[in-house]
Amino acid sequence: MKEIVEPHGGALKPLLGSDVEQAKALREEAKSLRPIKLSSMEISDLIMMASGAFSPLDGFMGQDDYRAVLNDMCLSDGTLWPIPVTLSVSKEEADRLKAGQKISLVNKKHEECMGVMTIEDKYCCDKKIEAQRVFGTIDQRHPGVAKLYKQDDYRLGGSVAVLSEGEYPSQYSEYARPQETRDLFKEQGWNKITAFQTRNPMHRSHEYLVKIALEVSDGILIHPIVGRLKQGDIPADVRIRCYRVLLDRYFPSERVVLKVYPMEMRYGGPREAVLHAIIRQNFGCSHLIVGRDHAGVGNYYGPFEAQEIFDQLPEESLRIKPLKLDWTFWCYACGGMASMKTCPHEKDKRLLISGTELRRMLREGRKPPEEFSRPEVLEILIDYYRNHQE
Repeated sequence: MKEIVEPHGGALKPLLGSDVEQAKALREEAKSLRPIKLSSMEISDLIMMASGAFSPLDGFMGQDDYRAVLNDMCLSDGTLWPIPVTLSVSKEEADRLKAGQKISLVNKKHEECMGVMTIEDKYCCDKKIEAQRVFGTIDQRHPGVAKLYKQDDYRLGGSVAVLSEGEYPSQYSEYARPQETRDLFKEQGWNKITAFQTRNPMHRSHEYLVKIALEVSDGILIHPIVGRLKQGDIPADVRIRCYRVLLDRYFPSERVVLKVYPMEMRYGGPREAVLHAIIRQNFGCSHLIVGRDHAGVGNYYGPFEAQEIFDQLPEESLRIKPLKLDWTFWCYACGGMASMKTCPHEKDKRLLISGTELRRMLREGRKPPEEFSRPEVLEILIDYYRNHQE
């Protein structure tokens, strides 16, 4: 049997220690360290590093890695990496800190020490350049750009020892670390595993994409993001109920696994699609479904830019492969699901509902057609919107 694909960079690097006594000593040491309060994105990035999902990163990026990522989409050692993972502080805070100093990384909401970082670098960034390189725009209506502009101008780089994954392991029974999914895939005897990234409830078009992948895979990892999303997106607990009912009733249970991960979306389109691929490679997947406007938002990216970027990557820079699939929909003339590549009929025969239109229908209590989504999923969403409005 073929081996499961190797982690990005060659080995998993989980930064959450398993030694209880060492963790106890580190927590005690952290009490005397200068605390740096983390934003929600920095917390989710720290947890991704804790589990090894961000392998091969061993901490927040220093200036050399940061500039290499912006300019060449790789770390300073040449390893593919598309988006900066950084820790921001004000100039005043940066002036108080020096290389070699340890700091405590604190969840400002719960006042919990989540890790200890040894400062190796501090530097100033140009947020307009970062926005243009990463997101392709400096428009602050883009949610990723808006988050970036709210950050302070200085960055701290350095290695991290993580003490906590926050509430995620206790909050989600489907929470899993990369080593855990890899072990599960080995138990199942899978090596061709396709991941499906989602931040939305799964409608029939998503179901269709996954079932196409299921035809050519040993197994499927349904892998929704449960970190913070933009305003108006469906909360994670509601989406998970939708995933469960769909998988229970319409998928073979022995060939599909549902797990969640805590990254915060950046809505970075093509570059974020590459990051999603790296993450899934670390989780043991050989393929990632990349459909229309993957990781996009609004009209900032072309519908298939997230597919095209994989053709521009250096050969062998990524072990996981994209499974590029077209825009799918229900066609009344075909009498079933179809795609732009398979359907010969006119637009008026196709059921196409935008996300904005769908949310409007649900807010108004109008049930979208069953050809668009399974009735069990629609019931959960209609109930959520009804209660949410109340």
